[in-house]
Amino acid sequence: MAGDSSPPQWRSRPHLPAPLRNFTSIHPKPAELLGSPFPARLLSSSPLSSVGRRRTRLRGLIPVQNPLPEPPRGANPTGSGSPRSSGDSGREAKMKTWVCDSGQKLEVFIPFLGKYRPFSGRCCQTCTPKSWDGFYHKQLSSLGFCDASRVTEEDTRYRGWLVRRVCGFLAVWDWKVLADTPGDLPARICRSKRVRNVATGRSRGSRGDGECRRRWKEKALEILAEIQAPLSLLLLRLCNWALLKLLNHLFLSVQLHRGQLEMVLRAARTPGVPLVFLSTHKSQLDGLLLSFLLFSHGLGVPRVTVGGQVCSPRLRALLGRLGGIFLPSGMEQTPSDRDEGLPGAVLATYVEEVLRSRQPLLIFLEEPPLALRLSAPAREWLALVYRAVRDGAVPDVLLVPVGIAYDVVPGGLHREGHDARPLSLGACLWAACRAVRRSFGCARVDFAQPFSLQEFAAKNLVRQSCEGKPLEELLLPTILGTCPSQLDGKKAEAGGPGPTSAASLKAEEEMLVTELGLHSLSDGVACSAVMAVGITSALLLHKHREVRQGGVQVSFPLEQDFWSCPHHVGCQLIFLFLQGVFLSRLMLDFAWLLEEILLRQRDVGFSGQLRALVQHSLVLLGARLTLYRLSPIGDVLVVPEASAEALRELGHHSAAILPVFASEAVGACAIRALLREMLPFLGVTVSPSGIVLSQDELHRKCLELLRLLPPNLLGLQPCQPLECRSQDVVDKLLLCGLLEAEEPESERWVCDLAPRPFCRGQPWAGMDFTDSDSDSEDEVPKRCFKLREPQGSPGFLLFLCRLLSPVLRTYARAVAFLDQPSWPQPEAAYVEALLPFLAEEDAYPNRSLALSSLQTFKEMGVLEEVQTPAGPLLHLAQPFRSSASRGKLEAFIRQFAQP
Repeated sequence: MAGDSSPPQWRSRPHLPAPLRNFTSIHPKPAELLGSPFPARLLSSSPLSSVGRRRTRLRGLIPVQNPLPEPPRGANPTGSGSPRSSGDSGREAKMKTWVCDSGQKLEVFIPFLGKYRPFSGRCCQTCTPKSWDGFYHKQLSSLGFCDASRVTEEDTRYRGWLVRRVCGFLAVWDWKVLADTPGDLPARICRSKRVRNVATGRSRGSRGDGECRRRWKEKALEILAEIQAPLSLLLLRLCNWALLKLLNHLFLSVQLHRGQLEMVLRAARTPGVPLVFLSTHKSQLDGLLLSFLLFSHGLGVPRVTVGGQVCSPRLRALLGRLGGIFLPSGMEQTPSDRDEGLPGAVLATYVEEVLRSRQPLLIFLEEPPLALRLSAPAREWLALVYRAVRDGAVPDVLLVPVGIAYDVVPGGLHREGHDARPLSLGACLWAACRAVRRSFGCARVDFAQPFSLQEFAAKNLVRQSCEGKPLEELLLPTILGTCPSQLDGKKAEAGGPGPTSAASLKAEEEMLVTELGLHSLSDGVACSAVMAVGITSALLLHKHREVRQGGVQVSFPLEQDFWSCPHHVGCQLIFLFLQGVFLSRLMLDFAWLLEEILLRQRDVGFSGQLRALVQHSLVLLGARLTLYRLSPIGDVLVVPEASAEALRELGHHSAAILPVFASEAVGACAIRALLREMLPFLGVTVSPSGIVLSQDELHRKCLELLRLLPPNLLGLQPCQPLECRSQDVVDKLLLCGLLEAEEPESERWVCDLAPRPFCRGQPWAGMDFTDSDSDSEDEVPKRCFKLREPQGSPGFLLFLCRLLSPVLRTYARAVAFLDQPSWPQPEAAYVEALLPFLAEEDAYPNRSLALSSLQTFKEMGVLEEVQTPAGPLLHLAQPFRSSASRGKLEAFIRQFAQP
């Protein structure tokens, strides 16, 4: 790419190059990616610190009105900058149907060198097969995008010069509130049978029925005032107008897919069925942003659930007038008694009334510091919605998973743990004023396909009776090398009556609510777009971060040209003392990773030219990067900081890449574990790319790793069985080119001179050998795979292993921590002591990963939770009180981790 035209010669210091301040004119004309090229004025050189010019230039990154054009059949595409696309210049767009062993038809979408955008967000075929074809049409994918933060005079009923100045205010004033809570809501709450039964049960045996009735009505109204407040239309419109101004200052654009929006609008027109939006949670701005989007696009004002964040009375009152709803204080303190008492009865009745009035309900499934984990308030709200459908308050509910993606999350990285101080209105205003000073790039909101709660519940209640063995019986025999019968005996000795569930929520309903929350969370993650900053951060952190003992390796595009350069003295200093990657190499890898993401049916939240996209992401990461211009070779060196904060920020941005490559990453770590067992016997001279792996051994390692890691941590759907998930891992490794089907020479027929294609079933499965009595299972040939490096994707196996390395390192360190604390101890104390221990080795300990390791250890039987009068306490299980057993568990985890 850098050889098309000679780069400009810049002045630099003779020894160590100075940090770069202006690099927009380094490379020649870049290749096009995902859309039309920029106008010439947008490619002009300008300082990176010029926020105004940068905002104008990067507005062209997002397709606002026009969808991406479909290329003509047989047309010659322009280069996308991807190494893989260099030999496919005449390739047509292809659509293949790939039938995996799970029985589902998967559409493998091969993009036309990045010109096609996949339409993500389809519902699950296993759990909701009837909803698969609902509210969806193939034409929806071609409707394109819109920028929700840009309002013009066309969005109003008026025209003229003055209208163009105040079009935002006029547009907000015309938005309609489709549904609101009924005016006699307090009277309906007091007349509810559920509330009256709880109130009469409390007042039974007391004197003065009239006095008792008046008291519990006053108490019920106080609880209702804690939950919600009537909407203030004037305040609602003023705040949405102010939010529109704020969004234009914070983001270059707020993208919405018109096809996804049309699906939601079709679902909203279903008579008698309300909508419930189940959203991921990235920032404290998410509630206001989604409320603004639904209100501005004709879906009404949603009732937004506020999670565990403690708010001041003024802020709580303001949010209540804008549509926020809260859990009552009694239920926040005692979540185990959520169905008992007057607060639970009032809250359940209120949720039923909201659903009857067909107001949209917005539930956040996770808390911002704890990603990919279903929060406790989300379980409460989901249980209330499910019971409203179960009790017949509404015939059905349509659930809409929502995914939110930012280039840079507003508010920065959230502090680990929970802040005891309540969030005040002044703190929110001060945070908004500070945020206006910088740009957060682009934002993207995706709506998945709506599905029926009734259908999901019916499918999952039937499937719960067919569950397999618990995790303790599946993994511990492999780790400890013991028989399952020994573990069963120990479990029977130590086992006792488990903790009792809530009175009105049965155990199977609790499992159903958990499955619903985790499934919706995975759907929201699957439909979320991948942003440019996430791609660049993943490349810097997992592909170009080579730390070696005694020095740091820098990735150079052509090392022979580098060492033959007569001015390589200063470059050698960079090679020895700096850690980074050349900009030309970073652009090539950006295009390669972009194509890999599109091949996996995941959309991206950007469009534009390659050079502008990489520049856009480097600008937003500028505080953690240093750019050096190298005049002798005409390139720029991008060097991330070596601080813990920089590594933590890059890890936070690149976390969105793991769900895209989760299956391939599991398979790559399983291959690494097999190579670790095989290479000592093969010798150091054998190249890993020519090693043949057994299918059975690969499946075994994949199953072990899939059992260890929870599905929500990888962004996988929890409804898929482990065996099907393991087969899917192997299929995707074959599809991406890391594995190749290998047929032994002894199994090749004499007359069969051509290689047989890889097929789903065994080729001899349809043959009849009824006369052979000596056939046995040992004589059935085993399928093998040859490990290879995909063409145009060097280091892909290592990159996939590094995606899972933070998770596996956290799990391994959590095992090493088991001999530190004194047992027993509360769960909160265990987590707070684990985080400083993780920080000793890991630069950016993650509370979410720490909690996931705790959950896995409890499911495996490593830790046992015992109920005591002082509360539940964690005990170290008997098999892991010895250091030898803990060492086996740590070695089992570290065999998959890439150091």
